[in-house]
Amino acid sequence: MTLGQNQYGKAQNHVVRIVRDGITHHIKDLTVSVALSGDMADVHLRGCNAKVLTTDATKNTVFAFAKEHGVESAERFGMHLARHFVASQEAVTSARVRIEEHAWERIEAPGGKPHSFVRAGRETRTAQITHDGEGWQILSGLKDLVVLNSTDSEFRGYVQDRYTTLPETTDRILATEVNARWRHTGTGGEPRGEAVRWDHSYATVRDHLLHAFAETYSRSLQETLYAMGSRVIDRCPGIDEIRLSLPNKHHFLVDLTPFGLENDNEVYHAADRPYGLIEATVLRDGAEAAIPVDLTNL
Repeated sequence: MTLGQNQYGKAQNHVVRIVRDGITHHIKDLTVSVALSGDMADVHLRGCNAKVLTTDATKNTVFAFAKEHGVESAERFGMHLARHFVASQEAVTSARVRIEEHAWERIEAPGGKPHSFVRAGRETRTAQITHDGEGWQILSGLKDLVVLNSTDSEFRGYVQDRYTTLPETTDRILATEVNARWRHTGTGGEPRGEAVRWDHSYATVRDHLLHAFAETYSRSLQETLYAMGSRVIDRCPGIDEIRLSLPNKHHFLVDLTPFGLENDNEVYHAADRPYGLIEATVLRDGAEAAIPVDLTNL
């Protein structure tokens, strides 16, 4: 038998970093998962721990780095961690750091304090940083960004077989929950990302995704997905690839005729499952796909 790919680390480290700027406070809330791989055959085959950095140490590193380096952005924080684990441990040849950022908003109220926050009801920002001592792969992203167009969407002209019951429509609600990952250009010794303003980059991509969704007349969710991905690639020169996973959050017109009422595209039943799932990657010309097809655990 042969030992295949293996990795280990500490998952779901929940770290909150507070920056106190006088009476005004700032908060960064991250869930960080670290996976290390390299020369680890001995621990698997012979139970020898001589090359093993404990998962407890990786956890402690996350919290110590939050103090030592701060959390300027999820991407930059992950880069600090990945570089450290590869550079400091001879047996570790690759480090992958996955981060989810949980947004908080300042409570704006009469008499409100600049240190009071409410958990934002918005999407979760994500980042994955992989470093092998030389090259980098940096994936930014988001999940659970719920959007809806109440018109300017149709769905017709599709294949009709003996099992088709869905009626064609020229005016429907189009709603989805955007899950996206995008890959930044550059895999050299020092990533292009060293000069990237990560928070600005994230906000820019998010805006392009939203604008494309809002501005596209949709004949299918597939068409909308491609418009969203294309806009990001076209307007963000530092991004070579974006993968989108869009569940179709179906809204079905309710039959109100039993009650003597007409339903002129006004009352819908929002069905959470089953749902159509539309997924695709959009690439810059000449770029090769590197984002995994399945975003479930990314």
